[in-house]
Amino acid sequence: MLVLARESRGWTQADLAAEMSKVDPDGRVSQGYVSRAEAGRLPVSGERLHLFSAALRYTPQMLSRTTDLHGVGIGLVHHRKRASLGAIALRRIHAVLALTRLQTDALTRAAGLSGENRFRLIEVTPLDTPQEAAETLREDWGVGPGPIEDLVQLIEAAGALVVVRDLATTELDAVSQWVPGGRPLFLLNSHAPPDRFRFSLAHELGHVVMHTQPGEGRRQEDEADHFAAELLMPYATIRDELKQGVDIPRLLELKARWGVSMAALIRRASSLNVITDWQYRNLMVEMSALGYRTTEPGVVPRETPQRLAQVVTRLEQQHLGQDQAAHLAGLGGEEFHEIYLCASRSAGALCSSVKP
Repeated sequence: MLVLARESRGWTQADLAAEMSKVDPDGRVSQGYVSRAEAGRLPVSGERLHLFSAALRYTPQMLSRTTDLHGVGIGLVHHRKRASLGAIALRRIHAVLALTRLQTDALTRAAGLSGENRFRLIEVTPLDTPQEAAETLREDWGVGPGPIEDLVQLIEAAGALVVVRDLATTELDAVSQWVPGGRPLFLLNSHAPPDRFRFSLAHELGHVVMHTQPGEGRRQEDEADHFAAELLMPYATIRDELKQGVDIPRLLELKARWGVSMAALIRRASSLNVITDWQYRNLMVEMSALGYRTTEPGVVPRETPQRLAQVVTRLEQQHLGQDQAAHLAGLGGEEFHEIYLCASRSAGALCSSVKP
């Protein structure tokens, strides 16, 4: 737990020692002390535990939890990331995911969260494609042939938990995990633009329902992309709309309707053979010349999770205040409010007062 807590802050052992030295009124804490504590070579209790707690900003109770709950931090984790994301940054995000799972488990258990979990595994084979998996999921969840108005709400209604927070990088948009016996958890980066945010969430949804074992990375990533494209832009509807024209003004119209980026629409038009390779290249060159490959025009409303905020409201109705809810999650009140309440209760405006 000490290692998970430290890595979730993005700190080295030396960084943690420096933070503890600021808190400790009696003297300097060494990196070696932190190393021995993390390795279990010295007991961490009493004042020592409170020193780690104050520096790491997790409660002593959180730091004292056992790590046998389905193997905290271990298991199949999916993430939509760029290749340039380093191993240290990825470990930090995996630690954040593991601790978020512990926090959400504690909150939902205390609130007595019920409701069906409508997630199921959909097998992908050479004959059953990712696109067909997306069609199956749309049928399972009663989604019509048109655009999905609010993907976050749809996924939460199916039983998953969605958390949006600052992941301190622009190299990763989303990470997800479905622990056996639990609810799928999606952790989304608040830095992702709304149009890319939706595609990344659909991509992670594809991983969760299709992939139960680690596999060849590029193949699974391609399958998740094909799933996301079909889920958000179903062939039966989008193909006819794309046939009406694929130029910049038309792409802006379709972006507003389907809630995906112009670049995603161009790729979809190419994959459905609505445009030729030559037209695809020309459109991408035009997008680059206009600066749209970096920042696209057109507004896609930012979707915000509501389920966990509703859990906290339910706890309040049970006379459990926000401070007590924060304690359940092992966090200080300010950070708890930022992660689990601010985005939902501020009309989608993400907080930025607390650093990860």
